[in-house]
Amino acid sequence: MSFLDKLFGRKNSADSAKERLQLVLIHDRTDLTPAELESLRDDLIATVSRHVEIDVTAMQFGMEHDGRSQRLVADIPIKSASHRRRASSSRKPKAR
Repeated sequence: MSFLDKLFGRKNSADSAKERLQLVLIHDRTDLTPAELESLRDDLIATVSRHVEIDVTAMQFGMEHDGRSQRLVADIPIKSASHRRRASSSRKPKAR
């Protein structure tokens, strides 16, 4: 992987295959299909992105198992929170 690929977060085929395999393994341990997990991941990204700027390329998403319980774990690096806060605070509240 070249310096530019690392800098701009391009995934190589091994990284993509690893991510797909992790989704398949999660599916085997839960009742969620890989498509449902991917949709959940996309929804999380969209929701968090409305409030802060995130680094999607460095995001980690998965399920943890502890005996009979399961946990969804998302590690989402935040690039910047201040610009979104200023933009949202400058909006006027809607009249009812």
